[in-house]
Amino acid sequence: MYTGLQHAHSGLAYLALLALILVILWSLVGALTGREYQEKDRKIALIAFILCHVQLLVGLILYFVSPLGYSLLSGGGAMADAAARLTALEHPLINIIAIVLITIGYSRAKKLESSKAKFRSIYMLYAVGLVLILSRIPWGSWLGN
Repeated sequence: MYTGLQHAHSGLAYLALLALILVILWSLVGALTGREYQEKDRKIALIAFILCHVQLLVGLILYFVSPLGYSLLSGGGAMADAAARLTALEHPLINIIAIVLITIGYSRAKKLESSKAKFRSIYMLYAVGLVLILSRIPWGSWLGN
């Protein structure tokens, strides 16, 4: 089960990152060209939104069953080791904040009136979320797998 969760978390990460990049570019082009925000734009943003939330859910499950997650933090000593601190604290905390920002961007876009403001809400907050996610990926272990 643990190995399956690891593979799911790693594989979903590629999909979520790709979806975020595509939605950011799609929304940026929409805002710059003055295109009307349509239902398909909302659905495209929703795909990245859902992928990020599924990734978070799998990551949280993995966090509590993994020997590198919560048990590492509760055992003490994780703060002294940079790699352990990244895995046990920084990666989950910053990614939760990133998903909250993505959620705010999507939710705000649904409530705003003008198309430009809707596109802006999505591309700005999704981009901040993407930067946060990229900043806390454990690149050494992720690319090594």
